[in-house]
Amino acid sequence: MLFPALTRFSDLGLLLLRLMVSLVFFTSGLNHLKDPVGRGKSIGMSKGFTIFLGVAEVLGSLGVAFGVLIQPAAIGLILIMLGAIQKKIFVWHIELWASNGWNYELMLVVMCVVIVLTGGGQYVLWA
Repeated sequence: MLFPALTRFSDLGLLLLRLMVSLVFFTSGLNHLKDPVGRGKSIGMSKGFTIFLGVAEVLGSLGVAFGVLIQPAAIGLILIMLGAIQKKIFVWHIELWASNGWNYELMLVVMCVVIVLTGGGQYVLWA
């Protein structure tokens, strides 16, 4: 290990990772909730499902940010991203590295997997 002294900041690093994930999902969820009809059309989903998706993203993001049931929240966000990846690959036939590819969603899945496997670090309210 090149910089072993930096490992003492691993919990801070996990907190920053969680806050970034939370910011992405919170803003996405709000966009779903602000205009569920328009957003639903753009992703090929019904208004009701778009509202459900928005609520799930907002609640999951809050759980990840504040460390409340963090592992179930991160697993829920993983499932949402796997659904988005599935849609991009099998419905819209978009490649991984296309300009609107699914590399972004895959990165969020991996970030959430890190949160699940580490428990999000020590800065949590209720694990």
